[in-house]
Amino acid sequence: MKKYASLLILIMAFNAQAQLKAVAYSESNQKLNGFAAIPKKANAGKPGILILPAWKGIDKHAKDTADKLSNSGYYAFIADIYGEGKYPTDTKEAGERAGYYKKNYIQYQARIKAALQELIKSGANPEKIVVMGYCFGGTGALEAARGHLPVKGVASFHGGLGRDSSRPVENIPAKVLVCHGADDPYESPEEVAAFQKEMRDTKADWQMIYYANAVHSFTDPDAGNDNSKGAAYNEKAATRSWEHFMIFLKEVL
Repeated sequence: MKKYASLLILIMAFNAQAQLKAVAYSESNQKLNGFAAIPKKANAGKPGILILPAWKGIDKHAKDTADKLSNSGYYAFIADIYGEGKYPTDTKEAGERAGYYKKNYIQYQARIKAALQELIKSGANPEKIVVMGYCFGGTGALEAARGHLPVKGVASFHGGLGRDSSRPVENIPAKVLVCHGADDPYESPEEVAAFQKEMRDTKADWQMIYYANAVHSFTDPDAGNDNSKGAAYNEKAATRSWEHFMIFLKEVL
C-alpha cells in the first residue's frame, strides 16, 4: 500500500511540473527564458497572473506558485528579468543585479511588459491580468502599478517598498495588495510610512496586511526557519497571505 501511495505522489508531482512550459522571448535584444503554466480548465474569462521571482531569479518557489495558480484555473507566466548570461551565481551578484533594476526602474518596467505579452500569448485575457512577486519581485509588482502597466491589480509578498522621492507622483489605477512580515528587518518604519503616504497621495485602492512573527521571505520554504537571520519561512504567514491573495484575485478579476 505504501509503495502505491508513494507512486501516486510521484505521478501527481510529475503532472504538476508538466504544466510548466519553457518559453524563450526577448526584450531590448536580451534573450529571456520564462515559464508558462496553462490551466487544464481555465476560470471564466481566462484571467492571467504574472509572477515576478525574488532576487536570485526564477527558482523553485516561483515554479511552485505557477503550478498552484494553474491548478486553480489561472494562466500563469514566470518572468525572467535578468536574461540569459546574466543570472546571479551568489547573493552578492543577486544584490547587484536587483539593485540595478530597482534604480533603473524604467528598464524593470520594460522587462515586466515583455513578460506580460508572453502571458497574453499563452492564452490569458489581456483585460484580466494581475502581477504578483516575491521580495525583489514584489518591488516589481509595485513598479507595474507605478508604471501604469495594463493590469487590474498587483500583489507584493515581502517586497521592497522603496521609491525615489524625486519621482513624480501619479495616480495608481491598479488595485494594490501588500503582504508584509511584521518583523521584516529590511523595511524601516520610515520606508513603510513613505510607501503608505505614496498610496494615499496616488489615491490608490490599497491594502497592507501584516503577519505576526514573520520576517523577510516568509512565503519561501527554502528560506529556513531562523528569524534572527532576517529571512525565514513562516508556514502560518505563508498560508494566510496566500488566502488573502486568493480573495484579492476574486475581487479584482
